[in-house]
Order: sequence, then structure tokens, then C-alpha cells
Amino acid sequence: MSTVGAFLQEMFVLYAIAIVGFIVRKKGILNEHASHVLTPLILYITLPALIIFSLDTSFSITVLTEFLWLVSMSIYILLLSICFASWMGRRSALPERQRSVYEGIIIFGNQGFIGYAVSFILLGEQGIIYLTMFNICYLILIWTYGIYLFNKEKGMIDWKNIFLNPGILSTIIGLLLFLSPIRLPTTVSNGLELIGKMTIPLSMMMIGILIANVKGFPCKQVTNKYLWKATITRLIIIPLFLLPFFALPVPISVLFIAVVVSGMPSAPTISLYAQKYGADTFFGSLGVLLTTVLCIISIPFLYVVVHFLHY
Repeated sequence: MSTVGAFLQEMFVLYAIAIVGFIVRKKGILNEHASHVLTPLILYITLPALIIFSLDTSFSITVLTEFLWLVSMSIYILLLSICFASWMGRRSALPERQRSVYEGIIIFGNQGFIGYAVSFILLGEQGIIYLTMFNICYLILIWTYGIYLFNKEKGMIDWKNIFLNPGILSTIIGLLLFLSPIRLPTTVSNGLELIGKMTIPLSMMMIGILIANVKGFPCKQVTNKYLWKATITRLIIIPLFLLPFFALPVPISVLFIAVVVSGMPSAPTISLYAQKYGADTFFGSLGVLLTTVLCIISIPFLYVVVHFLHY
């Protein structure tokens, strides 16, 4: 486990890569369609390769225990997030087109892009394994409840998309490898490693590109109090819901991943859902932007909190 200083240094490297993405987009080296190219590249190729490579490891009782802790914490934090977001949504004065987005940016974090980057600098390949386990319930929820938020009519969920999306498929393949005595040939494993580790820099460049794509800084709109309530809840309050687990015999490395990843900025998927189902896309984009910018402060803060409580 990294010391606080070492972790902050690694985070600085990630932020520097995001700044590179921001600069190359602003300078026009990458055009406005760059994110449309990088997103499928990461989701369909590099991230599945990283997941399968990381789970191509020996199974043990210790890892099974860690798996059960991670799934338990994931279910716990997701259920609390849904209840808390629903309560906040009912108490808000937002119109219906914004309320579903409001709840979505509170519940769903960017655990697919920046989540894997942060987990890798925390624990290397072990961090990827932990996050893959932690993300199983999340992936199912964002393809079910995430869609339900924006269209509450029955029959609108496409179950084929849920179980045939690359995140779920690569996780299933990886878990089958993990639970079996079979290991991938060295050549295949090395290839997956080379492709998979591209996920980290590409994901951070994507963050910079997405921020650069915002036309001007929407100062007036960003003062919306509900955006700030959602931001504080997503980045700070939700991960702190996991504090009771510090009183339980949970391995510290597992706690680090669960707490820090639960405080990831809002998922860009929420903006895509808003666009697809006729909700307020601009409000969703602002929520993603604000949480992404402020996670520069909140992620190190969460790391320091966990480090302080444990040590």
C-alpha cells in the first residue's frame, strides 16, 4: 500500500495525463470527435483486456473472502446511494427532466475510466482485480436502474444489452479463468497486458478531452445549488457511508479500493442517458464536469481519511 506522499505523486501523474488530453483537444490536435473514438476503444478493447489479464491469477480462500467483502460493500453502498438520491430528489424543487439526472449523477460514479486508473496506482494489478469484483453489481445496476430513472415505463430495459456489454462479458470471462485451474498462454497474457495497460493513460486523456469539449465555462449555471449538493454527496458523503466497515475485519487494501472508488466523479453515461431519453443533457454534463474537476481534491482527501483511520 502506498504512503500518502507516494499516492499523491501518482495522482499528480494521472492529472498530468488528463491535462495533456485537455491541451491536445484545445489545440485542435484531436478534434471534437476524439471522445467518440476513444470511448469504444477503451470500453470494447483495452478495458476488457485489462480485466481478463488481471483476473488470470490463482484462486485462493483469501481472495474468496475479499470477493465476498467487496460484493457486500458494493451492494450496501449502491442501495444506500439509491435511497439517499431518491430522498434528495423528492426534496428538491427541480423539474422532472432534471430530477432523474440529479439522482443519476449522485448514484453512479465513473468507476470504469478513472476508477481503474486510481485502483491501479493504489494496488497495481491487485487493485484491478478488486475493482472488477466491486464493479459487478454496479455494471448491472447502471444498465437497469440507470435506465429506469430516465424511463420508468415497463419493458424499456434491454436485458441483452446488460449481459452482452463488454464490461460484463470480460468480467464473466475473467472470473471463469480466476475460478478455474486453467491459465492463459504466456503469449496471450503478455498481449492482454500490453493492450490492457493502455486503459490507464487513455482513460485520463478522455477526462481531459471531455472537460475541454465544454464550450466556455458555464459560470451562471454552475452556481446551481442542486449541482453542488449532488457533487458533495457523490464525492464525499457516499464514500463515507462505508466508515462502519472499519469496525469489521475487512482487509485494509479492500477498504481502500471500496472507499476511494465509491467517491469517483459522476459517470458520463448519465449524460448519454439524458440525451437518449429526453432529460436535461446540459444539467447532466455540468454535473459530470463539476464532479470530475473537484475529484482532484476529493480523491486524495478520501485516501488520507482511510490512511488516518487505519494507521
